[in-house]
Amino acid sequence: MDDAHYMQIALNLAGSVSGQTTPNPPVGAVVVKDGEILGFGAHLKAGEPHAEVHALQMAGEKTKGATIYVTLEPCSHHGKTPPCADLIIEKGLKRAVIAIKDPNEKVAGRGIEKLEAAGVDVELGVLKSEAAKVNKYFLHYIRTQRPYVTMKSAVSLDGKTATYTGDSKWVTGEVARRDVHQYRHTHDAILAGVNTVFADNPSLTARLPHGSKSPLRIILDSDLRTPLEANVVNDKQAETWIITGKHVSEAHMATFKEKSGVSIVPLDSLDPMTVLDYLGSRKIMSLFVEGGAEVNGSFLESGAINQLVHYMAPKLIGGKDAPSSIAGTGFKYMTEAFPLTITNVEMIGEDIKITAEPRKGDTDVYGDY
Repeated sequence: MDDAHYMQIALNLAGSVSGQTTPNPPVGAVVVKDGEILGFGAHLKAGEPHAEVHALQMAGEKTKGATIYVTLEPCSHHGKTPPCADLIIEKGLKRAVIAIKDPNEKVAGRGIEKLEAAGVDVELGVLKSEAAKVNKYFLHYIRTQRPYVTMKSAVSLDGKTATYTGDSKWVTGEVARRDVHQYRHTHDAILAGVNTVFADNPSLTARLPHGSKSPLRIILDSDLRTPLEANVVNDKQAETWIITGKHVSEAHMATFKEKSGVSIVPLDSLDPMTVLDYLGSRKIMSLFVEGGAEVNGSFLESGAINQLVHYMAPKLIGGKDAPSSIAGTGFKYMTEAFPLTITNVEMIGEDIKITAEPRKGDTDVYGDY
């Protein structure tokens, strides 16, 4: 077996915990000696042991002369847990195969330097692109201090999200809707506008057959009009923040908070970049935008999209007054249109799913790691 084989196992472990390690990255590790896997593990939650620790504990006393495969550079500093680089050295490993460097300024190559100084043979860059994709939320957050934004839309083949009467249940089929719940499960937070709350009264929770982690729910509501009886307010299925304007009176915010129990966040502006700056300051690494057309339009016009997940149902709705997935003013010229690279197209149940990202050079998702 070659290095890529074992690194892929480590990447699968990291991918399995995506969305539950914030503000830490999801990391997988595998310890191998003479073609035998001695131990493996993933970092499960911030403050708990790192992937390397789990893998080395499982390997026990057999680690001398072994190789460890890690999806991200081992840490070299004391945080909530001891440095993993020190543990690798202590356990007598001969070789460390690392997919990508950790861009966090607390690590940033120092873990590799520590290993090499101790005589550990370090191989860097195995399955680098794949590891960057697994860690795209973390890499983007470290680089920008803003969450990685995935915007979701679901339309008919003629681009409609509802009929002219506003009936929208359901545009897509059950399989596509279940896929949306998987995205909710792997993102830290989900965002919608107050108009979506009025129109659909959504729960904005993750509901997967095997169980799931519901994201923080964020409602953009400039005038604090969210109904107290809304599901996002009173179902207690997940935490809710309502972001409102600073013009809303202290008395109204206090009364609403007392009656609802949700958090009220007044900001100077509900512009997407202002909102993302605030969420980044609260260590939200990934955001799933599942709002209405106006919210989607504001994120598009602000250039605040890192990934688009677009579902197309095999039906035609028609009607000049039937809504589309993105509103707002839009761009004046075709040369100003937001350029995307389609990364995947697949059938998902009876629907088509398209994933796309900003073209390289426009909003570089991964950087050079």
